Amino acid sequence: MYLPPVLSLLLCALFVALSSSIPTSESNADQQFLLNTNNPSSQSTETFLSRICGGLIEAIWPHYKTSSSKTSKVLPRPASKFQSRYDDDVVLRFKVKTEEEAKQFAEAVDTLFLDVWEASRDWADVRVSKKVLPSFLTLLPQSMQQSHTPIITQLSKAVLDTFPSIGNSQDERYRHASGMPHDLFFEDYQPLSVIYPWMRQLASMFPDRTQLFTIGTSYEGRDIPALRVGVEPRDDDPHEGGKRQTIVLMAGSHAREWISTSTATYLLRGLLHNFDPRRHDLIEKLLTHYDFVFIPVLNPDGYEYTWTTDRLWRKNRQDTSLPFCRGIDLDRSFPVGWDGDTQVDNPCSESYAGEHPLQAIEAQRLAEWTKNETEGGKTNFAAFVDLHSYSQEILYPYSYTCDKQPHNLEDLEEVAIGLAKAFRLTNGHYYDVDSACEGSVTLTTPGSTNDSQLVRTKLEESGGSALDYFYENMTVKYAFQVKLRDTGSYGFLLPKDSIVPTGIEAFNAFLALGKWMLGDRGIENYANLSSDEIWGQEEVIVGAVIDTNETDDADEDEDSFWWRRRRR
Repeated sequence: MYLPPVLSLLLCALFVALSSSIPTSESNADQQFLLNTNNPSSQSTETFLSRICGGLIEAIWPHYKTSSSKTSKVLPRPASKFQSRYDDDVVLRFKVKTEEEAKQFAEAVDTLFLDVWEASRDWADVRVSKKVLPSFLTLLPQSMQQSHTPIITQLSKAVLDTFPSIGNSQDERYRHASGMPHDLFFEDYQPLSVIYPWMRQLASMFPDRTQLFTIGTSYEGRDIPALRVGVEPRDDDPHEGGKRQTIVLMAGSHAREWISTSTATYLLRGLLHNFDPRRHDLIEKLLTHYDFVFIPVLNPDGYEYTWTTDRLWRKNRQDTSLPFCRGIDLDRSFPVGWDGDTQVDNPCSESYAGEHPLQAIEAQRLAEWTKNETEGGKTNFAAFVDLHSYSQEILYPYSYTCDKQPHNLEDLEEVAIGLAKAFRLTNGHYYDVDSACEGSVTLTTPGSTNDSQLVRTKLEESGGSALDYFYENMTVKYAFQVKLRDTGSYGFLLPKDSIVPTGIEAFNAFLALGKWMLGDRGIENYANLSSDEIWGQEEVIVGAVIDTNETDDADEDEDSFWWRRRRR
């Protein structure tokens, strides 16, 4: 049946009007921020909604092609100043073999205020200017001066490639065999001016299972939005026990880790769009017995700053004692194991913890919200997952020390190993499992494998994490920090075509965690199920572990994965 374009345009106008009329929080500061036309990223909201309209029209009336589908535009690429900022920088990986090497490396980094991207058991990635590199090498022991490998040599290009393109010539790639358009939201990384309206749109589309709220405002006055997803339990449900069991999934503590925010929104979208007992009774059971609280951007000020000024900014944007060194590391601001006194005089450090616990406004708002939720016994935090990047790791408490073990270490290790397995069986990407104190380089004394004889030297401080706070102060039984892709090839600058594959593997792992927790509480009888039946089973052929659904990440079809659970 032919319908004139005028009717299509009216439908789109109604869609945009409904999206823009969705109520937000009471924060005038955030509303002003979203409507600020001086914000370079705010121009994308209208474009984004226009593209959704085009997709809806084409899906309903395939013969009618909207102009937006041919000439769709997204955010312009950043200004030339972005390129000049990073032209002189490189990212290098240094091998660390001895305790003395680790100590001198840490001292050299502190002396020159360098940016350590990631540190593992025997290596560390650091961003350094080519002009500073000779001075840095002279501060290192002779054995390390030739032990580095370039990870990113064209940093400015890698930065530019993470921003939305000026034009989109890949529309067909994002169409499925059914003719339905791909969810354009995950085609690119998205700025706050798109994320906030998108969350309001989800809340309006699913009013019976969502609640949009804010946990507070940031230092610069922006809302920190959260979306609660769940279904009201039955009155006769014996498993609730008077408290609503809640799973918190948080991302965006570190501003430059864009993939964490994209993955959090991907999981949010997955739970809502796939709530259909006829196709996936697991999600229906999860939303009946648990509330899921998604906080995609804990650090909105820093995140916005990465879009407008410095793509590699890490901290929030709070003033410090030094006017020219702003920002506090949110993941070092919580009271459990806070060790900011070791760097109290160094606000210029990328991991500056502030002058006292919870000085960072956003961390303080999160702590206040968790306290309000648990007061009166109305909420029990059953699990906490904090998304970060990079290095592909599933980490459990404690972060601030390797000398203290969690009381339920075996449970944490079992679940962490299961999560890593679920990640691996999706796209073949291996995730390591370790204690979160892995931010130190761990060295074994010669001829010994005994843990008591391990020597650990910290390359960066790791106290005051949200992970330890939720585990210890909020008594969360299952608390994890998940460091997403990759292992160093791109670091924090993961290409846009990895957004969906990363989201798919995280979604599969997230559902497996939910299945485990349903059994752990006795809601489902999983006592007789093997680990493979919960987390997925590998197929072994001639001694090799393979993924029977192995696909090329770049060509991955999203919908074909939503229900392809790992039951091999």
